[in-house]
Amino acid sequence: MTDTFHCSLFTFKHPDRAEADRFFNYPFPAIEEALCNAVYHRSYEIREPVEVRILPDRITISSFPGPDRSIRKKDMLEFRFLSRRYRNRRVGEFLKELEMTEGRGTGIPKMLRAIQANGSPMPVFHTDDDRTYFLVELSIHPVFAKVLKQKALKQVTPQVTPQVIDLLNALQGEMARSQLQERLGLRDRFHFRDAYLLPALEHGLIEMTIPDKPRSSKQKYRLTAKGKKKVKSEKLRMKS
Repeated sequence: MTDTFHCSLFTFKHPDRAEADRFFNYPFPAIEEALCNAVYHRSYEIREPVEVRILPDRITISSFPGPDRSIRKKDMLEFRFLSRRYRNRRVGEFLKELEMTEGRGTGIPKMLRAIQANGSPMPVFHTDDDRTYFLVELSIHPVFAKVLKQKALKQVTPQVTPQVIDLLNALQGEMARSQLQERLGLRDRFHFRDAYLLPALEHGLIEMTIPDKPRSSKQKYRLTAKGKKKVKSEKLRMKS
């Protein structure tokens, strides 16, 4: 599991009616059904655990092996999982006693109803031709996906480090890596690359003179328009 999961509720109030729309990032019944299905139908002879991955925009639940070959890929695309072969009937009886499953092929329909009622994207089922695994992919509700995207856009750009500023001030015209290192008094090329060169490139403050051949022996570096602006602003800041 890559992160801690919790169900979040979003309430949208309408100006023209009293009833509000409520959405969860993920409908809990759908997650419960996917987990029960993984525990019910996995093989306990294969030493691979049920894997739950919580990603920023989706949850995946995988188990081994995949669905019975009597269930065609076309059936899975149409969300029809009809099979007369059941793995782990005793596990199914235990889950039924806990009222977590019915054991009559009602799990997938229940999952779909919960997803549709919440307005979430339909699940995606993955397996391979040999049916070695089965993975259920549940995507986050579009409202929450939009919020995540807005937060990503609002993230503050990392501050330019003093090392990068030193590099910008040292760079005159077009200069090779060795020239820059010498001008900065740096002997360790790896430290120079990681602390000075790469951050400056990532910020778009400098550019390569031969961008299509980054490892060329004739490679040099020069300030971009953004880099020149940064150098000018730093000089003004030092004077003030």
